[in-house]
Amino acid sequence: MQNFFQNKSKLILKQLGSSLVHSFSYKPIPLDPKTTRIGWCGTGVMGLPMCEHLMDGGFKNCVVYNRTHSRTEPLLKKGAKLAKSPLELAKQTDIIFSCVSFPSDVRNIYLGKEGILQVEDQQPRIVIDMTTSEPTLAKYIYEKGAEKNISSLDAPISGGDVGARNGTLAIFAAGDKLAYENIEPLLNLMGKNVTYCGDSGKGQFYKIANQIAIASNLIVIFKSKSKKGMVESLIYSYKAGLDPSLFINAIKSGAAASFSLSNHTRRILKDDLEPGCYVDYFVKDLGIALKEAEKLNLSLPGLSLAHSLFVALSAQGYGKKGTQALIRVLESMNNIKIVK
Repeated sequence: MQNFFQNKSKLILKQLGSSLVHSFSYKPIPLDPKTTRIGWCGTGVMGLPMCEHLMDGGFKNCVVYNRTHSRTEPLLKKGAKLAKSPLELAKQTDIIFSCVSFPSDVRNIYLGKEGILQVEDQQPRIVIDMTTSEPTLAKYIYEKGAEKNISSLDAPISGGDVGARNGTLAIFAAGDKLAYENIEPLLNLMGKNVTYCGDSGKGQFYKIANQIAIASNLIVIFKSKSKKGMVESLIYSYKAGLDPSLFINAIKSGAAASFSLSNHTRRILKDDLEPGCYVDYFVKDLGIALKEAEKLNLSLPGLSLAHSLFVALSAQGYGKKGTQALIRVLESMNNIKIVK
């Protein structure tokens, strides 16, 4: 009986501790281009232009970090300062954004020995991770941040390199709503469709569903055999003797219209495989989607097919190319070459 009450007490204390972690009161930061200190981790294909939009929007008091320092040069020329580590960056900033490659990178930036959440003094008030990552990791970072009165948002993005450059991204933000409302003007500098998705981790769930839709749009046969994905339609039009460029122009304003049709096909027909989204990153995204679908006891055959094809594409050496490189797998399967 004594053990029962001891165990029960431990459970109550554990639950109480958990609730205390989530219950800290977020105090909004005045957003002033002259005084607000912005931190940015990750200056790759997406992160660099996104940070540029913040600086061009007046927030020039910016500290940046990237493992490859040379990739920060365009921002340094605009007046940003370079930090040697995420921790060093955290000590100098009020609001921190991150946009990196993989969940392992997110863990290292926030939870590593030189990570943001190792900061003790001069703490940032809010961190926003815009990487496509794992919902459980987003929740864990939220909890660890809350222990230090640092609010955390997961705010993954969609729209590729074009959306990043043009400031037209879709942004799925989740976490403390007061924190979201506080920094929403900054998100609006980077995206044209910013959505508050709910509690911590929900932004990642939104992004996962988004990636499933993209994968389906790229290749999967929907409901009836007459509705094929973008890449398959190109293969079919070529094999049927049609001019692929004329075909795409003919259908672009009809029911088949989509982001993939208007953007990826244009690149495919120019034999341009440079990345908007790296194949390896998309493999990561679809792998996370499969894992989360399994947790929900969902069978998603289209997602499984897409994942297997992109894994094959990466294995053929196209991991650092854009997702439109999927055409290479379909060309190989059908022994044809659309662009010669």
